[in-house]
Order: sequence, then C-alpha cells, then structure tokens
Amino acid sequence: MEPARKDDAETTAIPLPFEDGSRAFRISDLAVDGPAYEPERTNCFRVFWVESGSGAFWTDAARHPFHADQLLFLVPYQSSRFVLREPLRAAAIAFHANFLCVETFHAETGCSGVLFNDPYGRPIVGLEGEARADVVSLIDRMRREQGEGRLAHREALLASMKLLLIAAARVKSPGDEPGGPRTVDFRHPALGPLRDLIEANYRASHAPSDYAAWLDMSPKTLGRIVRKHLGKTLTDLIRERILTHAKWQLLHTLRPVKAIAAELGFEDELYFSRLFRKATGVSPTFFRDFETEIRGGSNLSMPSSQASLFIPPETAENREVPSTDGEYAETV
Repeated sequence: MEPARKDDAETTAIPLPFEDGSRAFRISDLAVDGPAYEPERTNCFRVFWVESGSGAFWTDAARHPFHADQLLFLVPYQSSRFVLREPLRAAAIAFHANFLCVETFHAETGCSGVLFNDPYGRPIVGLEGEARADVVSLIDRMRREQGEGRLAHREALLASMKLLLIAAARVKSPGDEPGGPRTVDFRHPALGPLRDLIEANYRASHAPSDYAAWLDMSPKTLGRIVRKHLGKTLTDLIRERILTHAKWQLLHTLRPVKAIAAELGFEDELYFSRLFRKATGVSPTFFRDFETEIRGGSNLSMPSSQASLFIPPETAENREVPSTDGEYAETV
C-alpha cells in the first residue's frame, strides 16, 4: 500500500492498483446462508447471477425482490445489501472500466442505460429458456478462462462479458432497435413526465415539492407513486440524476469541484461534497484522483492497462459522519 495523501483535509489510504490489466476482471462463487449479506463497496461494475436463493436486493435505498435465474446489476461505488429468505448461491462478476468501459460499450451497441444507471427500472433481469442457457454457458466459460489463464484469455473474458451484457439487454428491452431510442415501461403514467421534468430541471430544482407542483400532485401522492413503482423516494431519484452528472464531470473534465457543485445548484461546496460522500463512500476530489490515478492519468473514455477491484477501506478519516441537521432526511 502506498503512502496516504491529503484529500479535502482528510487522510485516506490508497491501495496499489493491480499490475496486470487482466486482473481488472474477476468472477467468483458466492455462498451466503443468511440472514443477510452486504457486499463490499467497490469501484467496479458488478453482476450477480443468482443460481439459487431468494429475498430482497437493496441498492442504496431501493428494495428489489429477487429469486433464482436472475441477473443483478450494480454500478461502481454503489452500496448494496442482500436480505435473504432462502440461502444464496451465485456467480459474482466484478469488472473495472479499464476492462470494459460500459459507457462506450453501451453507445456502440445501442443499449445505453438498460442494465446500469437506470433509475426508472429494476437492476434485475430474469432469464429463461435459450437466454438462460446462453448466460450459464458464458459464465462457465469465464470461470474456465480465468482459472486456466491460457493464451488470449483476457480477450476471451472480454468477449464473453460483452455477450452476457448483450443477452441481458435484449431480454430487458426486447423491442428496442440498435441505436434507436430506448423503450421504457414506466409502470405509472406520472413517471414518464416526471423523468422529463427531472432531466430538464435537476440542476436547479432539488425539492420534490417542485416536481409535484409541476405535475399538479401533492408531494405525498407523487412520493407514494415513486416509492411503489421504483422502490425509492423522489428525493433519491433527483439525487441519483445529480450524482450521475457529477461523476461524469469529475471523470471527464478537469473542472474544479466547486464549479461542478455550482452548476448543479449547490452554493455550498462542502454540502455537495458531503452528499457525494454519502452516496459513494468517498469525497469528489478523492473519487477523481483515485480513478484517474489507476488509469495512468486517463479517464473513462481513455482506457489504460491498470485497475483496482476495491476502493480504499473505511478509515476514521473518511468514515461517513451522520448528519445532525437533517440535511439528508427524506422529504417525501
């Protein structure tokens, strides 16, 4: 482990990146007998193939029931938790953007926002029949390639991972045309207009009451709709969009954190940083510095040969401190 460094008046230990770029991918077997399991937060995309078991899969504040023969998806730095009704057996896949840049891959294949970073859909895809058989075969192949490490095994792993994501995207959005607009099943007529309003106003309007007023609803009614159909609060939904924008800016530009915060409607940079840390476990500055460093000075659009599978362990200096003024309380 290399020496700690200063980051927003905090000291954080940074693990050394793996030397071999192929280590930016890992598949392992997961066995949990219950009653709960909380995966370590990581800077990788993650996919769980549930071979057996059932219960609830929590992503941040959203709850999603799950069962066997489903794929579960997580984005980097996202917190998650399994609450089990039956023992869990799964294949757990973790890969860094250096192995497969999901952002670029989605743009190339036309499945952007289908599997990852979809605030209006469940991060779960159920498989049956031919699609299930294909995914099981791909997972078995990835296990063999990782274990044997033969010639061009990284390329074989990458090809298998891409095929798995394509298969899952086709099941989740069967009617979408390559490169065309994505078909979204909002499950309630208010969610489509709400999505459009958030997309147009998330930089300036953070209050759920604003969106409720624009939709001619009470905040309580709109909050109930969002909670029922998306498993999260309206506050969560707005903040997810804010944080998606913030992460993109941090990884693709050199703009100061203060400027990004101001663009997103936060006059107080420290408040924005606390909100970012609550969602990711690290500060905006550390997020940018760490992800840039393990890419050899590159960002998500410029893959390098190094990656780390895990973000720094929690320390006294970077541990989240609960708010005492209610600033993170749910307003809906």
